[in-house]
Amino acid sequence: MGSTCKILAIQGSFRKSGKTTTMLKYAARQAEKMGHNLTYINLFDKNIEYCKGCRKCMETAECIYKNDDMPEITKLIKEADVIILAAPVYWGNVPAVVKNLMDRMSGASMLETDYFPKPRLKGKRYILLTACNTRMPFAKLCGQSSGICRVVKEYFKTSGVKKIGTVICSNTGKYDGVPQKKYAKIDKLLMKCTNGF
Repeated sequence: MGSTCKILAIQGSFRKSGKTTTMLKYAARQAEKMGHNLTYINLFDKNIEYCKGCRKCMETAECIYKNDDMPEITKLIKEADVIILAAPVYWGNVPAVVKNLMDRMSGASMLETDYFPKPRLKGKRYILLTACNTRMPFAKLCGQSSGICRVVKEYFKTSGVKKIGTVICSNTGKYDGVPQKKYAKIDKLLMKCTNGF
């Protein structure tokens, strides 16, 4: 791989101009300026049925239900080198649409064994962009920002996807816009996108 890569930006926030989405749109613009091949999807614009728990995907390595947008999304995730997931904190977790994506990606993400799961997305990397109303350090201490980071890390770690970094906007109800230092951190993380490939 050279100095560019395939980046998939996933919007997991309903708000089209909220802080999480604003950070993702900024990251997408910057990534394109850097010459990366970028694809942007908004999960709220996609038809994603709920996981039925049939577990057939563990055998087929992808969800067997093809009547929604999951085949397209699965293909994009498999083709990406870097995934930028933007998801606000909902009760110390990801929004339902993101959790459903993870559920539907189970078989494409891992192979169950008698011991530890075998990752099926190995070699990829991820960036998490998130925001919550709770201010620091309580956002971390009370499981809000730390909760979403744990869930996302667990999914990607099991899938074989390594972490590049995380950007967290806390106390979001007390200010407008995204602080400049958050944009600066996004820039630094984007510079690391091709490291390790």
